[in-house]
Amino acid sequence: METKITKLLNIKHPIIQGGMHYVGFADLAAAVSNAGGLGIITALTQGTPEKLEKEIIKCKTLTNKPFGVNLTFLPSLSPPDYAGLVDVIVGQGISVVETAGNNPQKWLPKLQENNVKVIHKCTSVRHALKAQDIGCNAVSVDGFECGGHPGEDDIPNFILLPRAADELAIPFVASGGMADGRSLVAALALGAEGINLGTRFIATQEAPVHDNVKKALLAATELDTKLVMRPLRNTERVLSNAAAGRLLEKEAELGENIKFEDIMSEVAGVYPKVMQEGQVDEGVWSCGMVAGLINDLPTVQGLIDKIMQQAELIIAGRLKTTS
Repeated sequence: METKITKLLNIKHPIIQGGMHYVGFADLAAAVSNAGGLGIITALTQGTPEKLEKEIIKCKTLTNKPFGVNLTFLPSLSPPDYAGLVDVIVGQGISVVETAGNNPQKWLPKLQENNVKVIHKCTSVRHALKAQDIGCNAVSVDGFECGGHPGEDDIPNFILLPRAADELAIPFVASGGMADGRSLVAALALGAEGINLGTRFIATQEAPVHDNVKKALLAATELDTKLVMRPLRNTERVLSNAAAGRLLEKEAELGENIKFEDIMSEVAGVYPKVMQEGQVDEGVWSCGMVAGLINDLPTVQGLIDKIMQQAELIIAGRLKTTS
């Protein structure tokens, strides 16, 4: 299946693994790339340029296919060494960077001078247009269904994707609620050039997370996510667990007076405990509504093969033009 995104990224299938904190390691990225998609290493999980370089080198030993790096720009009193991380990305010949968070404009010249394609994650059409204006090669349009940060507009993909198609000249992929071949065909019909999977890739055999995390995703339904940090205008969709309940109680109690410091125990530094140690109630962690569509733990190759086979059957069968 050839689309503008497969040609842009030099991949076989229009499927991207989104950058995920303490999930986007070399093992998963390589598995996705080897299966014909685009795997992504999450830079901020590594933290330092030296550790990122080591993870990229490891990924190169596991695949000879293209893979990318996620670089999320966050406001911080002690920000990561972004310049050093970009130097490593360029020095290691990475061909694709998925940017997220704050405007990546400062870093675009160096990336694109070195032939790095930039895909920026956006939760609104206006942000996608801004990404296009500053020179991003593509965007990932994240609907309200997505795990992690869905923005503050609450627009689901059945509206957001065709709106993006109406406005954008650059290609985009659909993120949020993407799980299978039906998702891919629907995204293509709504104007996207491919799909970005996050939560669905956590529930695979190669995902480098604790079995408790995978079991939690298998047990969850589409009703088992919560929106937290709305009063701080930093909304995040997370799995409904004990920590999410505690956080929402604090939000209700403190109201407009809430500060980030009040909820640090539920949100700060919890990912190693959750993803690596399996303490799934220790803090809040990103999870999309797509959990309701997850009922198995395939290999990455098996998942991608099934997505493509199902999509092709739908296109050739249900959507086939008849006279």
